[in-house]
Amino acid sequence: MITELERCEQQAKELPLQERAILISRLVTGMDELDEQELERLWLAESSRRFEEYKSGKIQAKSGEDVFRDVRTKLEAL
Repeated sequence: MITELERCEQQAKELPLQERAILISRLVTGMDELDEQELERLWLAESSRRFEEYKSGKIQAKSGEDVFRDVRTKLEAL
């Protein structure tokens, strides 16, 4: 069963790159409204989720070098 978060994530991935960047900016700006404890709790939950996905083989690790190269390539395309 797909969760609301997964549905939202899938829809966001279908947006054009520039619109995804705007969405990310708005979401990050909205996080400024959270207090430090809530923010820490959310990041801990997210990192735990990602680690579990990695351990189960659902996702693969990428080197930092690869991640930054991909980001630079995408930003240059804007």
